[in-house]
Amino acid sequence: MGILFGMTAKVTLSFSDETIADARRFAKREGLSLSAWMDQAAQEKALREVFTAHATAVGRAGLDLESASLADAQEVDMVDDLLFGGRPRAA
Repeated sequence: MGILFGMTAKVTLSFSDETIADARRFAKREGLSLSAWMDQAAQEKALREVFTAHATAVGRAGLDLESASLADAQEVDMVDDLLFGGRPRAA
């Protein structure tokens, strides 16, 4: 199974049975350990938060929202390609 290097923090988390079953299935499908898959999913969520904050700031600045939105979508795709090499992102 794949491992993400640099993981050093050990924490205890609780998940619903459905969530952990889905996470295990997706991790197995991608050839990752559950920890590596969860780390990747958390990083992905953090990136979405950053991009959302960026889009909000662009909107408040009154910039061309359509162009900014398209640029943000392209940037998300570029980051996905770099981070996940074309693998599907976690929801």
